[in-house]
Amino acid sequence: MKAASAAPAVEGSSRKTHSILPFAIMCAGMFIALLDIQIVAASLRNIGGSLSAAQDEIGWVQTAYLIAEIIVIPLSGWLTRVFSTRWLFVGSALGFTLASLLCGLAWSIQSMIVFRALQGLLGASMIPTVFTSSFHYFQGKQRAYSAAVIGTIASIAPTLGPIIGGWLTDTLNWHWLFYVNLVPGLLVALGVGLLVDIDKPDLSLLKGADYLGMVLLAIFLGTLEYVLEEGTRWNWFDDRTIKHCAEVSLVAGILFVMRSLKFHNPVVDLRALGDRNFLLGCILSFITGIGIFATIYLTPLFLGYVRGFSALQTGMAIFSTGAASLIGVPVYVALARRFDLRWIMMFGLACFGLSMWSFSFITHDWGAAELLLPLVLRGFPQVFAVAPSVTLGLGSLSAERLKYASGLFNMMRNLGGAVGIAICGAILNDRTNLHFHDIASRLTPANHAMNNMMTGLTKHLGAILGSAQAGHAAALQQLHDLAFREASTKAYADAFSAITVAFVVATFLVPFMRKTVQPQAPSVDAH
Repeated sequence: MKAASAAPAVEGSSRKTHSILPFAIMCAGMFIALLDIQIVAASLRNIGGSLSAAQDEIGWVQTAYLIAEIIVIPLSGWLTRVFSTRWLFVGSALGFTLASLLCGLAWSIQSMIVFRALQGLLGASMIPTVFTSSFHYFQGKQRAYSAAVIGTIASIAPTLGPIIGGWLTDTLNWHWLFYVNLVPGLLVALGVGLLVDIDKPDLSLLKGADYLGMVLLAIFLGTLEYVLEEGTRWNWFDDRTIKHCAEVSLVAGILFVMRSLKFHNPVVDLRALGDRNFLLGCILSFITGIGIFATIYLTPLFLGYVRGFSALQTGMAIFSTGAASLIGVPVYVALARRFDLRWIMMFGLACFGLSMWSFSFITHDWGAAELLLPLVLRGFPQVFAVAPSVTLGLGSLSAERLKYASGLFNMMRNLGGAVGIAICGAILNDRTNLHFHDIASRLTPANHAMNNMMTGLTKHLGAILGSAQAGHAAALQQLHDLAFREASTKAYADAFSAITVAFVVATFLVPFMRKTVQPQAPSVDAH
C-alpha cells in the first residue's frame, strides 16, 4: 500500500519538476526582453551624446523597441501555431541576441533606432508565449503562483532596467547595455530547444493566413506611434506628415477591426473582447503599461536633465522601486490564497495611483531621499496590479482562444507603455513652454526679489569675467536657466498628475470583473 501511494507522489513530483525548469527558462527569456525596454532609460544622455543625437531623437531608442514589440506580440499566437512554441521561442531568442549585438555596434542614432526596432521585433514573441505556456504547465492553484511569477517579471524587469543599465554604463560603457544579452540569449535558446515540448509546428497555416490583417495591424500601430511621438515636435495637425499619418492610422485601424471580425481565422481574436473579464483585463493592462513604462521614462529623465545625475546615480536613486517590488511578491502570494483577486488588484492600482499623486509634488531638488516613499509606493503594489489581471483576464477564456487572446492582452500593456511615453513627452514639451512663459511674465522690473538677485549676480560674475557687461549677460543666462529648471519641474508634476487620473479610473473598473473564473487547460491540439 505504501509503495502504491508513493508512486503517484513520485510521479507528481517528477511532473512538477518537468514543468518548472522549462517554464523558468522561458521566464528568463521574457525577463531579458522586458528588461531591454527600459535598460537604456538611465543612459539616454550617454547614448545620445556618443551618437550625436538631439534630445527629441533620444526617446526613439525606447519607443522603436516598444512599437516593434507591439506589432509582433499580437501575431505571436498565429506564429506559435505555425512554428510551435519551442521553435518560435528559440528563433526569437536567437534573433534578439543578434539584434543586441548590432545595437552595441551602432554608429549613429539612426542605426541605433533601426537595430532597436529589430531587437524588439525579433524578441517580442518571448513574452506572450510565456503567458500561454503557464496555462499548459500549471493547473489549479498552481496557476496563482505562475501568474505571480509572470506578474513579477512584467513589473520588475522594466523597473530594474534603468538600475542595471546605469551600473553598466558607468562601470563599463553604454555598449554593454546590449552586449550583456549575448550569453543569456544563447543559453535561453539552447535550454528551450532542449526542454520545451508543448506543441507541434503546422506549416500548412502559412497558406491562407490573414496576411492583409497583419499588414493593416502594422500600419495602424506604426503610424499611430509616429503621430504620438512626433506630434508635439511638429505642432500636431499643423504638420502635413502628422496629419496624413493620423488619417492613415485611423483608416488602417478601422479596416483591421472589420477584417478581424469577418475573417474566418483572424491573426488577432478581437471576438475575445466579448468576454467581460478579458475586455476589462485588456483595459487595465493598458493603464498598467502606462504607469510602469511612462514613470520609468519620466524619473530617469528628471534626474538626468533637471538634477544632472549620472547614469549610475540615477539607477541607485530608483533602486528602491525594484526592492519594493520584490518584497511585494511573497505578500501577494499569501494574500491571493485567501482573498478575492479583484480586491487585491484594486489595492495595487490604488497604491500605484497614490504614488503618482505623491510624485506631483516634485521639486527641483528631489533626489534619492525624496523619491524613496513615492518609489516604494509604486514598486510594492506592481505585482498586485499585474498578476490578478493575468489570472482573471486570460483565465476566463477557453483553451482554443488563449493563444490568440494572449497576444492581444500583452499588446495592450506594451501599447499602454508606448502611448504613455509619447503622451508624457508631449506633456513635458507643452507644459514646460507654458510654465516658462508664466514664470517669465513675472520676471519684470517690478519684481524686487529678482532685481536684488540680478544685482548681486551681476557684481559677482562681473568681477570674475572682468566686465560689468559680461557679468550682466551671465546673470541673465543664469536667470533663464533657473526659470527653465522650474518650468521643467512643474511639467514633470503635470505628467505624473495625468497618470494619477488614469489609475483612479482603473481602480474603479475592477469591481466590474467577475469574481471567479474556471479556466480550461490547453490541450496539445489547441496549440
